[in-house]
Amino acid sequence: MKTKDTKKLAGKSALVTGGSRGIGKSIAMSYAQEGARVLICARNEEDLERAGEEARRQGCEVYGVAADVGELDGARRIASAALERFGAVDILVNNASLLGPRVSIAEYPLASWQEVMRVNVDGPFIVTREVLQSMIPRRQGSIINISSGVGRAGKARWGAYSVSKFALEGFTQVLAEELKDCGIRVNSLNPGPTRTGMRALAYPEEDPLTLPRPEEIMKAFLYLASDESVGVTGKSFEAQEWR
Repeated sequence: MKTKDTKKLAGKSALVTGGSRGIGKSIAMSYAQEGARVLICARNEEDLERAGEEARRQGCEVYGVAADVGELDGARRIASAALERFGAVDILVNNASLLGPRVSIAEYPLASWQEVMRVNVDGPFIVTREVLQSMIPRRQGSIINISSGVGRAGKARWGAYSVSKFALEGFTQVLAEELKDCGIRVNSLNPGPTRTGMRALAYPEEDPLTLPRPEEIMKAFLYLASDESVGVTGKSFEAQEWR
């Protein structure tokens, strides 16, 4: 059993958006198990409560705040909650995202397009900007943007989701360049095909038992959050290459 001194994230604090279920929940739990204090956010308060209860049963320090990352007031509330509880944020994981309809661009509803972009692009921008107000003066931190394979090679009928993940890759590169002399690293990470609810919606014909569970792909997430990755910035990683 690991002691506090041998845990990779001992003494660190993390903010994980969309952390109440799926990959986000596994990120939060794996970070907490490695000694980090973790704040998760999501729009569904019941999901947050269940995730927090599960963490406490395992002796992990995970807190939740219900808010919408794509709204300025919500993003500020999330960042403020993390800073009030922890004093600083060492690790930010921009994980919250919406899939949107799997239809062609010619058929894509404008309202759905705008909603996906609001959560998947505006959300990471707003939350990151708020968190940087404390990261930059401390000259340290790790920002991990959760990408997708369709954010690196476009595929038909992935619409706003694909475009939003391309935007997140660009956001990662711009931010990494801006912060390269501030001691803050920024990287993107593609989880790959994983046994989640979103994956099931995207591929209803797929057998989920053929896919790894979220907790099986956490090695890269831990690497980017820990001091092992200090100095690594502006890179795009594939989580399943670390299995």
